[in-house]
Amino acid sequence: MGDKQMIVRVSDNIISPLGMSTAENYTAVKAGHSELKRRDGLWQLPEPFTASLMDREMVNEIAAQQHIDERYTFFEKMIILSAAKALEQTHIDPASDKVLFILSTTKGNVFLLDKRETGFPSERVLLGVAARQMSEYFRNPNTPIVVSNACISGVCAQIQAMRELESGHFDYVVTVGADVQSAFIVSGFQSFKALSVDPCKPFDANRTGLNLGDAAATIIYTKKDKVTDNDWVACRGAIRNDANHISGPSRTGEGSYRALRAVLGDTNPEKLAFINTHGTATLYNDEMESFAIERAGLSNVPVNGLKGYYGHTMGAAGILETILSMQAVDDNNILATRGFETIGVTHPLVLSNENKPTDKRAFIKLLSGFGGCNVALLMAKGGVS
Repeated sequence: MGDKQMIVRVSDNIISPLGMSTAENYTAVKAGHSELKRRDGLWQLPEPFTASLMDREMVNEIAAQQHIDERYTFFEKMIILSAAKALEQTHIDPASDKVLFILSTTKGNVFLLDKRETGFPSERVLLGVAARQMSEYFRNPNTPIVVSNACISGVCAQIQAMRELESGHFDYVVTVGADVQSAFIVSGFQSFKALSVDPCKPFDANRTGLNLGDAAATIIYTKKDKVTDNDWVACRGAIRNDANHISGPSRTGEGSYRALRAVLGDTNPEKLAFINTHGTATLYNDEMESFAIERAGLSNVPVNGLKGYYGHTMGAAGILETILSMQAVDDNNILATRGFETIGVTHPLVLSNENKPTDKRAFIKLLSGFGGCNVALLMAKGGVS
């Protein structure tokens, strides 16, 4: 507890192939379930790939029940549905000028670049225009903020939410992260030779690349004068860019290390239940994260990664994985790293492919992305001293 104003989670939601709520998703992940499946010939792509994809018809039916009709793209339906489901748990009026919407996405409606796609104006491919579809659905008068910073977007968006609340201009920030897969996205990752045709294996000696996934996730934040022991507090966030390479991570984990040290501050590492990593299962990302964690003096803190359940959900990842990590700590649980078997990085990590118990009340969410961008976020129940 404390009297200092803190940024607190109000409610959340996850929409993914594993479920339409946070509870459904956490239950599925805890049980070890995944919807990662091999796709052959999908979208007329010449190479097979493995991905976790939404049932489009199911989402369209649920959206229609909420009067989210065919004026909206599938991507827009996902972000509106997730925000709506998070708002349903609150008494917040989303039309208030004291509520701000933030959208985290890397690709948005990029599928509209395909000339075969018709029915929507070309401007909808612009991320800001797509974000406005969401805020206007809720009759919100404020200009939504878009955060699009490669793989770290979801945590960057949460840090932006913290800043907006600290400014005093808003009472609530609805932070939504989403991406949906398409031929454009998959073919791009295939050109990097970064995709695995098999389910990914984070940090494993036999990892061969990442998988992709559809998801939308929402966290609503507010600022409180006093927090309870059960309040989830966004304590500190840090963005650090080491500008190593357009696509390759720093060999020494420089930016990730600096982000870790910044959010850790004077907090005792023994207070951490785990570090939830990016864990893409690519050769260089996992190695880099292991180096950064060791350099930050956190080698004894348990580590996990969730890409084996969802694949890489891009703009949703930082929000989705933060939500699941909060659920895990609430459940006194460290979620297993699905797909991991044998350590395949050169710096020591405490990893397991089985769920493990914990009594700790804080964790760090860690992400890295193209261009040498890195981010870390410290979350704790009741805050940390």
